Amino acid sequence: PKADPGFQAVVVVDSVNNTYNRLEVQRRMLAKFLNQNGELPLPTSLDYVTPKSQKQTDPTRDGNAVAKLLDSANGGLLAPIRSQGIYGAVERSNLSQRYLNEQVTAEAKLPGRKLVIWMGPGWPYVSGPDITMDTKDQKILFKDIVWMSTMLRQARITLYSVDMPEDLGESFYYEQFLKGVASYKTVQPGSFTLQVLALQSGGQVLNRSNDLGDSIGRCLRDAQVYYTLAFSPQPASAADQFHSLQVKLDKHGLIAHTRTGYYAQP
Repeated sequence: PKADPGFQAVVVVDSVNNTYNRLEVQRRMLAKFLNQNGELPLPTSLDYVTPKSQKQTDPTRDGNAVAKLLDSANGGLLAPIRSQGIYGAVERSNLSQRYLNEQVTAEAKLPGRKLVIWMGPGWPYVSGPDITMDTKDQKILFKDIVWMSTMLRQARITLYSVDMPEDLGESFYYEQFLKGVASYKTVQPGSFTLQVLALQSGGQVLNRSNDLGDSIGRCLRDAQVYYTLAFSPQPASAADQFHSLQVKLDKHGLIAHTRTGYYAQP
């Protein structure tokens, strides 16, 4: 990290999709982790998903300084959106995705690798027996998926989803959407969710531990050692042609966390 000044992490505090109680517990756990780590492994900043925009803090390795910034922002994190029904889910989903779009666009202008560690369950799936997508909706969502996948890769952003266990069924629901979407005809609302994007970017989904600080620490430590692999692909025969990626290791029990695919262009 010292040889790559552009390498930094952003911890995202989500006050849109968390309940008040879970948000407060997460905030306390994060503050404890920051105060216990005087020097963080990477320059780290805070950002917030809120109905009102807030300025991202400057990155620093001083954990105590980041904790103080978190405490000073607490007053603006006390009113999560908890509208009920499908309209509330759509509202939270739109706010969250708009934030991620803005975050990725801003980070793409900076050099080096970046980690975006999102605390909380992520935005709703907005799916169910009463939710249907026509061809127009599918094409729009597919376009969003292609754009986000490409931007995360080009900006060298690895996304992490960190949360505490709650509903086990919901905690693993994302796994059925991990396969890359090759066409708008097969796109589903679950194909564009936090956990899916995280794993496809080479990050992890850490939602099985009640120790939120330990999970965040794992994200920061895992990122300290990495390889950059590159290759020159053949031009695609059509726009937005999906290609899966896999890195295999010759030592038993080791797993490479890498991007799982990309969209090629002619």
